[in-house]
Amino acid sequence: MELFGRDDELRVLEAGRTTVVRGEAGIGKSALLSEVARRAGARPALILTTTGVQSEAQIAFAGLYQLLRPILDQADRLPPPQREAVLAAFGRSGPAAPQLFLIALATLSLLGEAATQAPVLLLVEDAQWLDRESAEVLVFVARRLDFEPIVLLAAVRDGFDGPFAGSGLPELALPRLERAQAELVVDARAPGLRPEVRERVLREAAGNPLALVELPTIVDASSAVLPLTARLEHAFAARVTELPPVTQTMLLVAALNDGDALAETLAGSGGAVGDLEPAIAARLVEVDADRLRFPHPLMRSAIRQRATLGRRHAAHAALAEVVTDDDRRVWHRAASTSGPDAAVAAELEAAAVRAQRRGGVAAGAAAMERSAELTRDPVVRGERLLRAAELAFELGRSDGVARLLAEAERAGLSERQRWRTAWIRDSFDDGVLGRAQAAWSLAQVAERAAADDPDLALNLLYGAALRCWWTEPGVEARQSVVAAASHVPVDENDPRLLMVLAFASPIEHGGVVLERLRRNRVAGDGRAARMLGNAAHAIGAFDLAAGFFAGSLAGLRAEGRLALLARALTLQARSCAYLVDLGVAMPAADEAYRLARDTSQPLIAATARTAQAMLAAVRGEQDDAHRHAAEAEKAALPGDARAVLAAVQHARGAAALADGRHEDALTELRRMFDPADPAYHPAIRGHAVGDLAEAAVRSGQPDAVRGVVAEMTAVGRRTPSPVLHTGLRYAHALLADDRAAQPLYEAATDAWPFPRARAQLGYGEWLRRRRRVAESRAHLRAARDTFDALGLPPWGDRARAELRASGETSRGRVPDARDRLTPQELQIAQMAAGGLTNREIGQRLYLSHRTISSHLHRIFPKLGITSRAELRDTVT
Repeated sequence: MELFGRDDELRVLEAGRTTVVRGEAGIGKSALLSEVARRAGARPALILTTTGVQSEAQIAFAGLYQLLRPILDQADRLPPPQREAVLAAFGRSGPAAPQLFLIALATLSLLGEAATQAPVLLLVEDAQWLDRESAEVLVFVARRLDFEPIVLLAAVRDGFDGPFAGSGLPELALPRLERAQAELVVDARAPGLRPEVRERVLREAAGNPLALVELPTIVDASSAVLPLTARLEHAFAARVTELPPVTQTMLLVAALNDGDALAETLAGSGGAVGDLEPAIAARLVEVDADRLRFPHPLMRSAIRQRATLGRRHAAHAALAEVVTDDDRRVWHRAASTSGPDAAVAAELEAAAVRAQRRGGVAAGAAAMERSAELTRDPVVRGERLLRAAELAFELGRSDGVARLLAEAERAGLSERQRWRTAWIRDSFDDGVLGRAQAAWSLAQVAERAAADDPDLALNLLYGAALRCWWTEPGVEARQSVVAAASHVPVDENDPRLLMVLAFASPIEHGGVVLERLRRNRVAGDGRAARMLGNAAHAIGAFDLAAGFFAGSLAGLRAEGRLALLARALTLQARSCAYLVDLGVAMPAADEAYRLARDTSQPLIAATARTAQAMLAAVRGEQDDAHRHAAEAEKAALPGDARAVLAAVQHARGAAALADGRHEDALTELRRMFDPADPAYHPAIRGHAVGDLAEAAVRSGQPDAVRGVVAEMTAVGRRTPSPVLHTGLRYAHALLADDRAAQPLYEAATDAWPFPRARAQLGYGEWLRRRRRVAESRAHLRAARDTFDALGLPPWGDRARAELRASGETSRGRVPDARDRLTPQELQIAQMAAGGLTNREIGQRLYLSHRTISSHLHRIFPKLGITSRAELRDTVT
């Protein structure tokens, strides 16, 4: 069919860029995608398609399987973990229980293999009805096609949520046709209409292409004023009533089927291929070889809606007898059942387990909930509802969790089940949002559960401790968490226990945690290493944290645990930002932000932004620092996420210090120490003590912070936090009188490289201003060299200025890879310099090897090199 009025849209879609095509029902999304496919088919191209179907949404990876089915024979070319993951997702291998994003990487690799033969066009129709797992995989893949000969076009109907909505992918909104274009459609598809009928069609269709085609068949027979979608469904239903009974039955079976196999429709209806001819002539279905499809989803819904409940039940029962897949069969059985049915409920429970084994958490949740609906026994029903709630919790569906928990409680729960309920209900959003007293209530439940179920007790306490970290629940709540933790019968060095103590009580229990961290050995245990890194970061032991996180990343990458990887990278980035290890911090923060977005973790993304803001601040990149800080603040304010807000203020203060705006720095940093300010955080304020003192002294207001420094000195007597004591030594030196300053400056140089260099700079300045010029130069040179090595131009310039004032000149710093490359390019260059191949780098970063190759081709000219062999000497 010729398309009218879509030339501009076709040009956009043929430009070779992944696009989400949005619009109302009937606006022409499918027609547009079909035309793009027709034109692509005229060239050497592989066209892969999938279509979302409402009745198929409960089958994990159904849409993805439909898309990849033509190229699955190439799965043998994938690395073993990827091959096993994608085959497990499709039920073709053993109980691997793959992570969703490992399946996504396998999909990207499989498409990349196919693209070596010809460009690939992926068409996703009715994407709003894809099963959730397939949709998430495809959105993940779509974000990684910039350097691939692969284009994904997804059609999404307006008004639907889902992974494609708000994905950040380019969108093309289809408008209704203009009057002149609408007239062309009507005259081409319904020539000879009486003028008054033609005018009514044009008026009521209002530029909707499908309505322009279909309304002429019913507009004479109806004067009712109905919504456009309802009128279109009425038009399709009217066509169905004119068909022979056997054809109507076949259409109902096809409409209720969650597959498109023609054989299933024939077997389920008892009809023959010839019986479909009237439906084909009426343009209600299309048959191609062994497949049957509806030209538009409204046709499918119209057929379902006009059928009686009894006929729908009978059709589902017939399909349950002919489909061979266990999961599809049980859903048809469930759809044919109106009351409790223990056998079907048990089959659905088994289907939920299979879905989880394949990595389909959303499908598992749906199957478990339906199983509960068909369960008569209240005890079994309550357990199944609780398990459905746990899966919905894993997906982050707060509304679904609340509903399922309420139903489970009405069914009646045991005490242990109520403990699980408390953990699910009060652990949403990492403890940021919700009731302030939740930390206390979780601790009480954990104390009761400690003896019988230590693992559950620690889960409860972790949720409570996170609430203590992110927000401010009060002293009593913090103490209750620590008290409950003391009753959990686990080893005192258990990483889970240390994490709870560090988050809930970083000051009072910082010493205990630090001592246990220093003797903890977790070689090869990435999960434990991540937990210990969390604990070390919370108490300000950033050197320990950086080491623990480095030990956790390989396992998380290999297993495809990208949500946890995003968290580990975020805190690795923040730890290394304070250490000013830019070679680690910059790539980690960049990757953490992208993965947090991919895994729908807005708070983690905001935290990653604070790391980027701090890195930009110390490097003097003012615009980036303030942009990242503003984005993080926007995400944190609604939930009063104080840990993020405090980090935002620290970054803003650090940016002002690096820029020489000392009064501004003082204003920004003082907020962190005001208990009435949302940016106040008991532990994180300790990260900024030295900055606060420097801002005050350099703005001529030292007395403005003496009280705060005295207060933090008292805090320091309760905790050995390395970052706090480093800052206190520097603050005491800055605020001391001339008689006490020298030994205090010397003590302040006992620190990590960046704070040591700042102390040396301050000491050198102090000496020069007291006419001890010769003594000052050694300290100023050391500070300059450290700042240059760390890659901090504004601080190095300050040291040079002081040296010039002492009568000594310095050569300027030579820019290095950190200055010339983006964070992602730096990460790729480091991995390549370490000897990894493009394919190995791609597997670690969840990118294709072709993308890695494209990055390296841009990296070489930036670094002034021509070969991979030169990278090792260039990237440090």
